[in-house]
Amino acid sequence: MMRLHWSSRSPFVRKVMVVAHERGLAERIERLPTVVALIQPDLALLPRNPLGKIPTLVLPDGVTLYDSLVICEYLDGLGSGPSLFPPAGPARIEALRRHALGNGFMDMLLLCRTEMGREHPDRRILDGFSAKQAAVLEALEAEAPRLSGPGLDIGRISIGCALSYLDFRWPKCGWRSLHPALAAWHEGFAARPSVQATEHVDA
Repeated sequence: MMRLHWSSRSPFVRKVMVVAHERGLAERIERLPTVVALIQPDLALLPRNPLGKIPTLVLPDGVTLYDSLVICEYLDGLGSGPSLFPPAGPARIEALRRHALGNGFMDMLLLCRTEMGREHPDRRILDGFSAKQAAVLEALEAEAPRLSGPGLDIGRISIGCALSYLDFRWPKCGWRSLHPALAAWHEGFAARPSVQATEHVDA
């Protein structure tokens, strides 16, 4: 068994678990509930991951892997079926570019949530986040027809998980009405068994 430091609230953990389900590996991963935050580091995690972040995957031989992209590529090499990481070439670069956009969006949403939780949030920072979020959604709306192509890869998973996290933390933000093509693509993504099996839970 592999052991995954895990939280149902983390979009990065969810990305890893979607990959695990897609590759038929979910039953080989023991989930270790782990709480990490800027003001609440898990000191027991630091010897395994000095960055104190999740997901962190501990392999049967004791080797530890982080961050989420590294873990996803490791799992992709273990599982069966079509690979989620294209081979070297234009398709791989495209998948990694999309992954960077989705992953960066997750980072931004987490930072925005942290800022909003401060006693006196900085309005300038929140306005900056709003501008970036609008730009990301506009870019994804333009890209939605190509996202709807055949197959699944790490880029589409990252984007899908970022949008699902937006829904989880800001359920009334109304992004779908302004981005119908992206909303249609995400509806299909959210219907996948791997995505339904990894729903966020605020607990």
